[in-house]
Amino acid sequence: MENYETFVAFVVNVVFVTLLGWYLITNLQWYDYKLERVLLKHHKPHWHILYFIIPLIAYYTTGKFFTIFFIFAVVPAIVIWYKRLDKKLVLTWRVKRFLILLVSLTLFQDILCTLKHGCEIYGVLMPLAVAYIGSTLIEKFLFKVYKKEAKKKLQSMKDLQIICITGSYGKTSIKNFVAQILSRKYNVYATPRSVNTIGGIMADVNNNLREDVDVYVCEAGARESGDIFEITTFLEPQTVVVGRVGEAHIEYFKTLNNVIRTKLEIMQSPRLEHAFIHTSVTDEPHEKVTFFGNEISNVNATLEGTDFSVQLDGEELHLHTDILGAFQTMNIAVAVRIAKLFGMSSDAIVKAVARLEPVEHRLQLIKAGGKIIIDDGYNGNIDGMLEGVRLCSTHEGRKVIVTPGLVESSDELNLNLIKAINDVFDIVIVTGSLNAELFMKNLTVENKIMLADKAVLTEVLANQTQAGDIILFANDAPNFI
Repeated sequence: MENYETFVAFVVNVVFVTLLGWYLITNLQWYDYKLERVLLKHHKPHWHILYFIIPLIAYYTTGKFFTIFFIFAVVPAIVIWYKRLDKKLVLTWRVKRFLILLVSLTLFQDILCTLKHGCEIYGVLMPLAVAYIGSTLIEKFLFKVYKKEAKKKLQSMKDLQIICITGSYGKTSIKNFVAQILSRKYNVYATPRSVNTIGGIMADVNNNLREDVDVYVCEAGARESGDIFEITTFLEPQTVVVGRVGEAHIEYFKTLNNVIRTKLEIMQSPRLEHAFIHTSVTDEPHEKVTFFGNEISNVNATLEGTDFSVQLDGEELHLHTDILGAFQTMNIAVAVRIAKLFGMSSDAIVKAVARLEPVEHRLQLIKAGGKIIIDDGYNGNIDGMLEGVRLCSTHEGRKVIVTPGLVESSDELNLNLIKAINDVFDIVIVTGSLNAELFMKNLTVENKIMLADKAVLTEVLANQTQAGDIILFANDAPNFI
């Protein structure tokens, strides 16, 4: 009987520690593997109490009864929590290394404890702490190795032109537009999706950048001072872009001046030849800087596409694109400037702009079941969201918006968004709890629906919408936010 109880306690401990490790690494992956952000910046800190602290206290206080609590409370709670997540853990090699180390340490601890003197209770925090510290040290070592390999590869590609793009808004759009236009003349490769951290860029260089590429277009993101500098000194781009700067991620940078200083770190590239900077960033002249943002005129942006003109070196280009959103003219305009820099003719540029394909989940127009859907799920800035609202206002039928509001932003900007929504939409569906109270208090739309759980969104849309409606998905924040 005693051996059976020991075996059960052994198994329960291993599974329990593994579940807590799974919870920990999931949260770390969401917050760029920064423990301080998981602890101090988490959008739903009560999850830590429910899924980590309470089970941990129960483990050390309930004795033999913990097995019952574990089977009927802890396991179901964590399984249900994980199933409801819309951004689940991605089993990268980093995650696998952490989990393998954690399970190995737990087994070693439990076997040693059992063989030496037997244990009424096994440790939980020790294997978690050692696995986290050990994993962090391993990743730092591998980071240096991978960075050295990637740097060596870049240095071996002597003729490679690197274009690096940063800013608060529009980085991914500019990157895609530059890549699409330049690909009409050059062999171009751009970082996939929204890869914009030093780790992601290094992995992209090592695994995906081909030796025959002429132009590498890269996006650089930041959560703190020094992030852009690290990417810039790694890539050493010859051409850089600083797009529009605003209060995105203001909770990390505290002030707009801190945001601007961080973005301008891109100017410290050792091989800098040309820089294109939006007028919202600075007006300080520099011999290598070309300012953009004021050269656009005659903008006509509808649900059918966008027409506009660009003044470029004394020449006026009349452009049409199927890309939606007046604000995208700014992003296309800087891509046009770069195309000119790279020797493309005006005629070739006009044709390339006309063939631009929309960036996925950024004012992407979809028609389904008689409904018009504007998927703007990856857009989280106020200007882009307001443009989505404006485009919907041109539709003659009913208008529906699905949004969590602005994330990592201010109440003031969310109130600006709410005001615009009140003027346009017939149905408002607010997802998540982050801005729910602010929206509930200030929305005047008669049909407003608050969804704490996005799992029921499909059912709600099926019941609330009909053919002829236009539905705007504005900023699809994951439900851990």
